Amino acid sequence: MSDLDGGLDEPEELQPEEGSLRLVGEGDTYGPAAWEAATAAVLRKARRLRDDAPDSDVWSVLTRTTLDGIDVPPIGQPSDLDDLRTGGRPTRAGAWDIRTPLVGDDAAAVNEAALVDLDNGATSLHLDLSRSVDVSRALRGVLLDLAPVTLERPDAEQSEALARLLEDTPNDPHPGSNLSADPATAEMFGHRVADDGRTPFDSFVDTVRRAQALGVLGAVVDGTALHDRGASDAQELGWTMAVGVHYLRILVEAGFSVDEAAGLIEFRYAATDEQFPTIAKLRAARRLWTRVLEASGAADVAQRQHVITSRAMMGRVDPWVNMLRGTVAAFAAGVGGADAISVIPFDERLGQPDALGRRIARNTSSLLIEEAHVAAVSDPAGGSYAVEKLTDDLAVAGWAELGRIEADGGFGEQAATGVKERVRAVAAARDAGIADRSRPLTGVSEFPNLAEVLPERAPWGRGGVRHYGWAYEDMRAEPATEKVFLATMGPIAAHTARATFATNLFAAGGVAVEAAGPTDGVEAVTAAWSGQRVVCLAGTDAAYAEWGADLVAALRAAGATYVVLAGKPGEKTVTDVDDSCAMGVDALGFLGRIREELSR
Repeated sequence: MSDLDGGLDEPEELQPEEGSLRLVGEGDTYGPAAWEAATAAVLRKARRLRDDAPDSDVWSVLTRTTLDGIDVPPIGQPSDLDDLRTGGRPTRAGAWDIRTPLVGDDAAAVNEAALVDLDNGATSLHLDLSRSVDVSRALRGVLLDLAPVTLERPDAEQSEALARLLEDTPNDPHPGSNLSADPATAEMFGHRVADDGRTPFDSFVDTVRRAQALGVLGAVVDGTALHDRGASDAQELGWTMAVGVHYLRILVEAGFSVDEAAGLIEFRYAATDEQFPTIAKLRAARRLWTRVLEASGAADVAQRQHVITSRAMMGRVDPWVNMLRGTVAAFAAGVGGADAISVIPFDERLGQPDALGRRIARNTSSLLIEEAHVAAVSDPAGGSYAVEKLTDDLAVAGWAELGRIEADGGFGEQAATGVKERVRAVAAARDAGIADRSRPLTGVSEFPNLAEVLPERAPWGRGGVRHYGWAYEDMRAEPATEKVFLATMGPIAAHTARATFATNLFAAGGVAVEAAGPTDGVEAVTAAWSGQRVVCLAGTDAAYAEWGADLVAALRAAGATYVVLAGKPGEKTVTDVDDSCAMGVDALGFLGRIREELSR
């Protein structure tokens, strides 16, 4: 092959000398003050910061507070690491276990899905089966020495069925399999008494001892159960630590060493589309468990984490957005160091996921590993000021929650009552943010699509999950039969901003609109009105001041019974209205009133 002219010279060095690479020029200035000035200019232009406010106020304007009361600043700084103990770094080396979740009440169908998933990228199985399903039939043809199997909140009979199957495996079963004894979740949220009358804790030690003999894991500390009911990150951390401590006590009393007991337990956490809190939560969990084991006199037994993308965040309407939620959550779990990740299929809210939903779910991890190379770096978030600080804050908050549980006597009825009360308070706070859309849900509370046709799926019910968008979804499930008349004032360029805002808001509650279109005065709007009882004015403040009052009077005279203003009523706009909608409105309360008026 002949040499070609042009192109780049071969590099003499593949990597610059350490400390020699500069990303700023000699004349560049940077620092907190420069960032504050640049950011303040943007906020003033957006009217989020007063002209006379100091630049340093950008921190208070942009800092958000989590449901755990943790302040998260807009950027991290080196000073965030002052006196900070760094801990909880991921211990996983290389790719995580792609653990495909399978649900159903038909053993043959579950088996077919399991074999397809394992042949196409999945490396293990997580089974959530009806109690009537034959576990051995569901796993027929699965090579249990190569593919680990875990169970979702099983009863003793299901754990026993898996144990018998592992015993019959020609080769040693994969050590990542888990009999998944989970008595704490059963006691906390209700359980079925076994056929022989035993409670979940009665069979716990026997199940774990059986797992030890098989060379597999025996128990699960399931934080997702609390997360599904609305818990915050710190509550999930504190709860899992309390359950983990309780399991250690039971197993040590039964004759296990602390090291043996810790090595037989797997922790299960939820990953949400809040990327940085999820990363920090998984790092904080490892730090907390390390501290528990230190206090218990154990050696350094790594916490094994199975992370499941949040079911609570999944939407039933516009389910395609769930693909994005699952991708962000899986990315965060991978960066956070999860050992195994289960991506919930985008269509699970609609029923039993089909082949498309399962394929996209398992391929999410495959793409993150093979295409994005997320697993190639052991701790991608390590050294990030923001992540290290949030990890520390969550660890402190989680430890405080553990202290509250221990103060109530440790795991038990009294502590469970307190935990449930605190979770309800957090769920209510989250609901308030979702109601006023300060915690927006894409496709649910924001940018809804009333004309969508949902894909059909076979029925599959799953209880125990408080979905974030439940209130909006209840309204969407029963759309209003009457429409709102959108009284657009002026040309399209003038009214489109508020008309779009109002249309999306109404649609979030299952209410459709009929718009007047471009207009030039009261007569044009009333000519487009066709008898709707509820009307909503949408225009500029100038139009409101010029002819808004006349339009309200004309619409009322024509027969409109409930007049809404898109914007804020007042002397500079319109005062004679029955309701209004603007940024920050309690959307659920507003939509409830509108639907009530439409139903009269």
